[in-house]
Amino acid sequence: MTETKIALVGNPNVGKSTVFNKLTGLRQKAGNYPGITVEKKTGSFTYQHTKYQLIDLPGAYGIHPSSLDEEIVYEVLVDKNNPNHPELVVVVGDPFNLKRSALLYQQIREIGLPAIFVVNMIDEAERAGISIDVDRLEKVLSTKVVLTDARSGKGIDSLKAALQYKPNGYTPAFSIPDEYAAVTQQVKEQLAPANDYIAWLYLSQKRSKHLDATASSEISAIRQENQINYHRLQIHETMARHSTLDRQLANVLKDPAKKRENLTARLDDLLIHPVWGYVVFFALLMLIFQAIYTWSGPFMDAIDNAFAWLAASAGERLPDGPLNGLLTDGIIAGIGGIVIFIPQIAILFVFISLMEESGYMSRVVYLMDRWLRPFGLSGKSAVPLMSGAACAIPAVMSARTIENDKERLITILVTPFMTCSARLPIYIIIIGLVIPQERFWGLDLQGLVLFGMYVLGILAALGSAWVLKQLMKTDYKSFLILEMPTYKYPVVRNVLLNVWDKTMGFILGAGKIILAISVILWVLGSFGVDDRFTNAEDIVRTERPELSDEALENEVQSQQLEYSFLGTMGRFIEPAITPLGYDWKMGIGLISSFAAREVFVSTMATVYSLGGTDDELTIRERMASEINPNTGRPAYNFASGISLLLFYAFAMQCMSTIAIVRRETNSWKWTLIQLTFMTGFAYLAALMAYQLLK
Repeated sequence: MTETKIALVGNPNVGKSTVFNKLTGLRQKAGNYPGITVEKKTGSFTYQHTKYQLIDLPGAYGIHPSSLDEEIVYEVLVDKNNPNHPELVVVVGDPFNLKRSALLYQQIREIGLPAIFVVNMIDEAERAGISIDVDRLEKVLSTKVVLTDARSGKGIDSLKAALQYKPNGYTPAFSIPDEYAAVTQQVKEQLAPANDYIAWLYLSQKRSKHLDATASSEISAIRQENQINYHRLQIHETMARHSTLDRQLANVLKDPAKKRENLTARLDDLLIHPVWGYVVFFALLMLIFQAIYTWSGPFMDAIDNAFAWLAASAGERLPDGPLNGLLTDGIIAGIGGIVIFIPQIAILFVFISLMEESGYMSRVVYLMDRWLRPFGLSGKSAVPLMSGAACAIPAVMSARTIENDKERLITILVTPFMTCSARLPIYIIIIGLVIPQERFWGLDLQGLVLFGMYVLGILAALGSAWVLKQLMKTDYKSFLILEMPTYKYPVVRNVLLNVWDKTMGFILGAGKIILAISVILWVLGSFGVDDRFTNAEDIVRTERPELSDEALENEVQSQQLEYSFLGTMGRFIEPAITPLGYDWKMGIGLISSFAAREVFVSTMATVYSLGGTDDELTIRERMASEINPNTGRPAYNFASGISLLLFYAFAMQCMSTIAIVRRETNSWKWTLIQLTFMTGFAYLAALMAYQLLK
């Protein structure tokens, strides 16, 4: 059986990924391109004794890169030594903008790659009154042309058959201008590219990463010597190609209704309206957050109960000892801590996929751009920031759609400031302890404080973004150039495949780190060398003989935690957290909740001798009566409570988010800068609050 490597290329929003999904089904995998974090999708299928390896390259408008996505396309197609360099290219075209798709096709052919041309969304085009003369288009492009509607599967079999077509010789549509002929020849002589057009590309690109330092220096020297501005070369080529294609496609495409009043135009009158557009968008956000909170609840409870049952069953079947604790409280609990996030992630990505598939996401970007730009962000940052109100993990992952490196990095670094659902249990408990149940202007004061915590998260994110904008100087000025695709009915299959990819990416990517740290926390909390740890039960029986069996068990558990390695760490950091109004017990909560903020609740339950229950009322009552041994005052007074609220509002305290940030930035440097800044900012805010209010 022979094997052929194929690249799928096309402009954004032409249905390229739908074609990819139809061809490969579930026989696909996601990864990253080497050295960067743009997602790479590959798949395979077999047709007539030939196995095809298919790579879905990012959407691109042309070979001249203006984004990281387009830079990948350029490098893969031009560099013959690139591991993803194809033997055949399938260019997916848009019947609503055939000239732009044909321009990309011409550039690919002139690189020297064989290619076939697919006109997708043909059913939609026919309904709009557009017709294409396939025979004439084949003559213009000198290749096989296939009409498809990948959403319904129409034409996919014809596309598979066309993959065996061998394109004949191709006459370049673009000729090197006479004034640049000599300098292009100079590049050919020094670098020996495959043809004239690749020599032209070397001159007209800002950089070609696959060239070594010597070759790059030679090109820079040639440009400087001949006073060449690479942008001018790109503009010259684009204008020449448009002029040629206008003539070539004149009798190929018939669109008698270019000014038609269609559904897209009518919907846009509402959805990008300067007033109603924002009303609809924020109503949709409310729906998304309500769905994430309410729809995920039963699934998360079921997962929680399933892992509790699994841990209990394993604990009953294994003899008492370290192995039992490691499996039930470490490994099973760690895996449960990964899996329990799946419902929230899946629901969020269902909505994001629906917005992308329908074409609405581009409208969101357009609406938010002018509001976010003063903070160093753009409209494409809106989705990650809003998603962060549910969970920072999928929110950070969704920043992949931002092409500008600076904006994408700033978005990733500030998104964890947004108030996520994991902070909510802490806020509810602490606010209930330190804020009186009073009404302010007819509104519940505790509810107003809770709302204020959400506003505080937004202000922290935008303020940090503004600071980063000032510090991260760049010579690249960002502009939002946006295509508004026509609205489409989402394809359920594509939505489910996208949700599956993103969910599995989270489990496999961050899961290993989460599991490892969960086990480490269990070890630290389950072992100790102090005599009061090893002989805790005997000591408690001697000191507190009046305790019932249940109270005795709780007291032993609390003392063992205090003198475990984790408790020792809590007492070790006590001098650092005392100025914030915290004691060593709260220090344990800070350490253990590094795994996940919501762990603070169960940790406090254990510390305060409440066993493993998470009953908030019981915890609140016990916490309300707790006395700080350092001050002699209630541990949770107004000053320490506000201090704790501010600490959790600003601190990272989420190892899964750290893991995702590391993966998405592909850098420990930025991950550690983010962790240090957020922790330091949280500490200073909590310190100032306690010292001013105590």
